This record gives sequence, structure tokens and C-alpha cells, in this order.
Amino acid sequence: MTERETTRLVAWSQELRNVHHRLRDAMAVTRAALADGTPGEAATRELLLYCHGFCAALDGHHRGEDRTLFPAIAAAHPELRPVLRALEQDHSMIAHLLGGLQAAADRTAPPEELDQHLEGIAAIMESHFRYEERQLLTVLETLELTAVPGEVLGPI
Repeated sequence: MTERETTRLVAWSQELRNVHHRLRDAMAVTRAALADGTPGEAATRELLLYCHGFCAALDGHHRGEDRTLFPAIAAAHPELRPVLRALEQDHSMIAHLLGGLQAAADRTAPPEELDQHLEGIAAIMESHFRYEERQLLTVLETLELTAVPGEVLGPI
């Protein structure tokens, strides 16, 4: 294996870390926009943009994993199928929570309600990311997958 091939293989683990970091940052920015508490229509529109952007980014990340990354891991490491099923269940739960946030944002729910949605998503998201990293980072360092990172880990 050449150094370039090794670098590409190890890069999948780094790509996952980077995506999780950017999603954590997006959550923090979204929550900060909500906490700003600036009244008025402009502040509501700004918050809606943050919520919509965050929801799309997190959902896209999970869809990419379900569609491309997890099948590749299952093929190379069948012993990880129970872990992948648990992660897919998390994705489903997070999608449901994102739907609740999206609905609340669309009807311009009060900031307290939006923050409750974000708090729940943040807790599940962080638990999910930590579990995923514990279970998959080592595997990703050796996974042979020729795909565009955006297709595999979402357009983040």
C-alpha cells in the first residue's frame, strides 16, 4: 500500500471527526442565535435559517452514512452489523426530533420551546457521535472506500 493510499484510508476517520465537529459547531451557533433573544421579525427569520440549515446538515450526514458508509462497513466487518443497526436506530430517532424542531421553527414557536427541542437533539446527537466514534474510528482507518466524502458523510 502506498503512502497516498494509507493517507486516504486514514482520512475517513478524520473526515468523520471533522463532520461531527462542524455539526457540534452548527448546534452551538443555532443555540446561541436562540439565546440572543433579539425580538422582532428579523431575529425570527435568522433563527429559522439556523434551524433549517442545522436540520438539513445533520439529516444529510445521517442519510449519507446509512446509504454509503454503513453498507461498506457491514461488508468489510460483518461483526459490526449490530452496532450499525443501533446507529441507524439513532438516526431514525434524531430524524424524528429534527422533524419536531422543524415544525416548531416553521410555526415560530417561542424561544423556550425551540430551546427544548435543541436541548433534546443536542443530548442525543452527542451521545450518538461519541458511540459512533468509539465503535467506528478504528474501522474507518482501514476501510477501503472510494467515494466522495460529501456522499458518504453528508454535505457538511
